Amino acid sequence: MAEDEILDLETFHFRGLHPLVSLGTASDRYAGWMGQIYTPERYAAAQITRRSHTVGGKAFVEEVLPVVSVEEYFEHFRVLEIDFTFYRFLLEQRGQPSSNYRVLQTYREHLNDGDALILKVPQVIFAQKLLRGGAFIANEAYLNPEVFRRQFYEPAQAILGPTIRGFIFEQEYQRQKERIAPEEMARALDVFFGAIPPDRRYHAELRTEAYLCPEVFEVLARHGVGQVLSHWTCLPPLRAQFAKSGNAVLNSGGRCVIRLMTPRRVRYEEAYAKAHPFSALVDVMLDPKMVEETVDLMRMAVGRGGEIDVVANNRAGGNAPLILRQVAARFLEG
Repeated sequence: MAEDEILDLETFHFRGLHPLVSLGTASDRYAGWMGQIYTPERYAAAQITRRSHTVGGKAFVEEVLPVVSVEEYFEHFRVLEIDFTFYRFLLEQRGQPSSNYRVLQTYREHLNDGDALILKVPQVIFAQKLLRGGAFIANEAYLNPEVFRRQFYEPAQAILGPTIRGFIFEQEYQRQKERIAPEEMARALDVFFGAIPPDRRYHAELRTEAYLCPEVFEVLARHGVGQVLSHWTCLPPLRAQFAKSGNAVLNSGGRCVIRLMTPRRVRYEEAYAKAHPFSALVDVMLDPKMVEETVDLMRMAVGRGGEIDVVANNRAGGNAPLILRQVAARFLEG
């Protein structure tokens, strides 16, 4: 085991859990993780940014550590999901770097060999509709391969290169009256994934259960795109998602991703309010079945020689490091 591949669940050191398993979190830099992932003495009060975040009409204050804290993050985890890329391109339409481009450059300065990032592809690429001015409108850039390549994929490669572990294409939930036929969705995805740069690191998260069907999975498999297994509000349990795929969720790189996002049947706004300030588990939120099914899928992937990334969000139970400690403990019992 390498010197930095430490396994100590009490101190949240997960890197040495298993060669084929990587645990990580959805976003980082939470001051609520002080004493778990981050050492308070390493960060002066002036380095901690306070920002207001409105969720469900209520204002919350988030305390955020500087980007340099990612160095300490990777003492504990092998992988980090970057989600701020979901909200803005890396390059603007005329090619000038966006604020996200500069933040991602700063992250790269603090990464070491063996550290890996999963990037969320901007929602403008994979969402059929976007919320603008309080209403959902048709997205003109939906499944536009040229926009994806020019404004996100190529600049991401230029900044991070092989540090990128995966790209996640997350599609919004679509109500029944707004859905297209699954066959039509499959055709659209076939055209899109056939037109973007070939890559063995793609994963798709479809949050509408009707699209978890053979026609769509056939297209994903044809293009080497993995199905993200997501524990999320409107999706069926993880094991059911796995069964729907025909038990084939690996991408062409031999890797799968599990994302523990929110409790099932709990809306984002409610989950956020219960979890804030993300410093402790909230017993009424954390679903033991989520932990058990995650561990079962981890064991199955390892048994087949596949690699697996398990990413936890604070909203899945209050505090992502504590959720992953439960996952790691149950995995070791087997």
